[in-house]
Formats: sequence, structure tokens, C-alpha cells
Amino acid sequence: MAERLRFLPAGSDAFLVELEDLATTLTLLDSLLAARPAGVIDLVPAARTLMVRFDPLLTGYEHLVEVIAKIDLSVHSSRQGETFEIPVVYDGEDLSDVAEILGWTVEDLIRRHTEATYTVAFTGFAPGFAYMTCDDPAFDVPRRKSPRVRIPAGSVALAGPFGGIYPSDSPGGWQLLGHTPLTMWDTSRPRAALLAPGDRVRFREMAKGAIVSVSASPEETTKAVTPAAGLLVTRADRPALYQDLGRPGRADQGISESGAVDRASLIEANLCVGNPREAAALEITFGGFALKADRPVTLAVTGAPAPLTILTADGRIVPAPLGRPFALDTGDELTLGFPPDGMRSYLALRGSFAVDPVLGSAATDTLAKVGPPAITTGDILVPANEPAAAVDPLRPVLKTMPRAGNPVTLDVVLGPRTDWFTDKGVATLLSQDWQVTAESSRVGMRLSGTEPLERRDTAELPSEGAALGSIQVPHSGQPVLFLADHPLTGGYPVIAVVARHHLDLAGQIPIGATIRFNATAAFDPLVRELAR
Repeated sequence: MAERLRFLPAGSDAFLVELEDLATTLTLLDSLLAARPAGVIDLVPAARTLMVRFDPLLTGYEHLVEVIAKIDLSVHSSRQGETFEIPVVYDGEDLSDVAEILGWTVEDLIRRHTEATYTVAFTGFAPGFAYMTCDDPAFDVPRRKSPRVRIPAGSVALAGPFGGIYPSDSPGGWQLLGHTPLTMWDTSRPRAALLAPGDRVRFREMAKGAIVSVSASPEETTKAVTPAAGLLVTRADRPALYQDLGRPGRADQGISESGAVDRASLIEANLCVGNPREAAALEITFGGFALKADRPVTLAVTGAPAPLTILTADGRIVPAPLGRPFALDTGDELTLGFPPDGMRSYLALRGSFAVDPVLGSAATDTLAKVGPPAITTGDILVPANEPAAAVDPLRPVLKTMPRAGNPVTLDVVLGPRTDWFTDKGVATLLSQDWQVTAESSRVGMRLSGTEPLERRDTAELPSEGAALGSIQVPHSGQPVLFLADHPLTGGYPVIAVVARHHLDLAGQIPIGATIRFNATAAFDPLVRELAR
């Protein structure tokens, strides 16, 4: 039978391939993994879609469409895995609501959940998060109308026809049945994710207070002993983070790219002091940070223009330049004040910092809980003394940053799910000012507008890949703009994606600022359907 493919834009460098069902999606995934086209960075499978992210300098949308259209999807691939028993305490906040939705008692819900067999179809959302199909077709429940800001690690949940277990504390819109004490993601294990595609899962009811052997959490296994020599952090009003250019190409493990929110500023800071572009630097949010040198060092600060002052060893207070390299002598202390514009500053050390990479990167992913621990007062930052080129004192790195109260215009590419919204809803997105609320982080910015976005289709959207910069719209109609630590997949329709050239700008928009969206083209044609 002929398969029908639909190609939908998802920003400047990604698109969704929409297929008929999960089996066909996994067949396309396996085909592309076996012969990955040049320039394809990541592949993110979901219920009925496959997100393809590519490097526009190496390939193009039209070429990839032609390659994918020629793949034979008539013979579905099959996967085999292990069988796991997952103990669950059924104490979830949504247990009664789910039972009511399904027309069962709570006791019936627990019984049928423990009698069912789940199979891992794909991973996504966050490292260790497995989307599982169920052999009991009755388990099909809608997501919450508005996602929770925080769901505890180990939460056992349902959404649509899928089951899942949250591997770490994170936002989410799934219905919570209970929790398990098992660790779903642990980088100290040979296979960090407990569950992988093809594995089968049976849930077992566990009495409250029962003891289960639990492996150490990732945070416990990655926390290093604080060394004795280096730059002493004397002030950290908010934890600073090690960041670099992230972990591209690891979507198959459920790991998003992460990395610096404002990548251009991180690169500029490194180039100022002669480091490679991808070297680890500090990402400091809203200033309030200070460090004291135990040796002569060369630093640079870019991004949000935090006021920079140096308290010298002999007691003098002198300013330090933004966007230019400067030196600290032994005993000098550098302080970053609160920036009037933007929100994230980047501090680079010539020769870089000595920090152990996790899965090939020093980036700290706050959603996935992957990477080095956050930096707080009293920590010691050790110079790596890596080879460096000459410092560049003349780099024109200063740029205008967003300010709270002032509107910021972001170019967006409409799609992939613009057709889920009415013409009025799309017009509202592009004509209305959207305020950045306090519920914002490296994961995403929650936006608030006078008029919510009106949907044409109120059905449940099967989970699908979400690109950096995606503007996802829950049932409330108030959008969420995904930033660096966003989940790989989401279950609410994405009305548009911030264009590549404005992603760094989006990461500097502070709480209280307003955003206006301007529609631009991604690639032509924006939407194409192919029948085979």
C-alpha cells in the first residue's frame, strides 16, 4: 500500500516528516540511521513523525526530501529488547482524575495498569524518558490542559496512548499515576538509560515505605572533589553554569544539544582570550557573581553588559572592560553586577577551565540533569592551561541587548502545526505583544498575552520532536518558547519556530520584557505532500 508523507517546516534548519503510524515512523528512522544522509545532525522519532535536523551549510531541505521520498517503507522494521519490572507507589496527583476519565474506579485503574505490558517505542523529551506503548488499548488519556512547572523524578505517567517515567525533575503535562524509586538515567551505568527501544515493562504495585535497591543518582556520581587551588568563587547570587556549544547528534539517546543559550556571546568571549570557539566558559545569569584569582589570569566577559569591577590586592577599585580581554593579578577579585540589559553574561578564562566533560561536553543541561554541577559560592575554578592563541583586544563584540519593558522583535518560521490554529489565532501570534513571565528558565520562556491563541483543532497531538526556538501552545493558549535545555519532544502543537538568526537574541530576553513575532520564510516550499 502506498505510504503518504507530509513534510512540515520546524524552523530554519529542521522539518518534520509526518507518517501514517508509529511502525512506519520507526522504519524510516532505522533506514536513515543505517545510511545517514550527509549534513543530517539529529533524528528525533515520535508517535507519527520524525524530526530531521540538518546543517544548512552541508545540505538542504529539497535534497533531503528527495532522499527520504525514495526510501521503501513497505516492510516495517522490528526491535527486540529486555524485560523490566518497575515497582510503583500509586499516589499520583492525577490518579483519581484518570480513573474518572476512563470510567473506572481507582482500584480498577491500578489493577489494569499492573496487568498491562508496555513496550518502549522511542526515547525523547529528556535523557532516560521512554515513550511506551501499551497492549491494553483502553489506556488513552488526554494531557493536562496546562503543564506543571515541576514533576518529580520517578513519576509514572500517562499521556495519549503512551506511558512514561520522568527521569528527573522537569516540567510536563502528563497525567501522574504514582512514582517509582528506580533511577531511569544514570551516567555511571554502562547504559545510562534504564530503558531502550524494544524493551518491555511490567509495573508492580509497591507498598508505601517499602525499600528497593536504587542506583546512585547522576548528581551523586558526577560531583567531583573540590580542588585546593584555582579561582575562588566569592559570590554567586544564582548558580553559574559551565557551558560550551553542547552535545549535538545525541538525540538517539534522548539527549538534547543544550549548551550556551547565547552561543555567539560564548564564542566571542573565547575568541577574546585566544581560546577555541567551543571551549567551556561560565554562563552567569543576572550578574551577582565574583571570583578571586590565586594567580595571574586573563579573562573576558561578553553577553549581557554586567558592570565589571576589580578589587585589587592593594585595595583599589578599578573598572574592567566588557567585550575585551583584561588581566587579574594574584589576589585581585572580579565582580559582575546586575546587567541593565539582557540577562546572561559569559566569562571566559584564557586556557579555559578544567572541567570533566559528560557525554562529550562540559555543558550543564538543567532539564536533563546532565553535565557538571552548578557553580556556587566557595567553589574553586581550576585553570586548564590549554594552548591558546593571541588575545584579541579589538573584537567588536558589544551589541544591543533586550531590556525589560521594551519590545523585542523575533523573526519566526510558521509551522509545523500552524494549521492547528485558526486564522485569528495565527494573526494574534503575530500582532499581539507577549510578556515574558517569571516562569522562565534555560528550558523555556512562558509567555503571557491579553488574548490566548485560538486553536482550530482541540484534539490531542501525539508527541513529536520540538526544535530549539519552538513556540509550543498548551490548551491555555499562552505559548512557551523553548530555549537551550528544552525537551526533545512535546505533546502540544508548535505554531512557529524562532528563526536561526534570532535564537541568541531570544536567550537574552529578560523577565518582564515583551516580544513581538514577525513571520519569515524558512525554505520553499514550506509544506509539501508526497504520495508514494
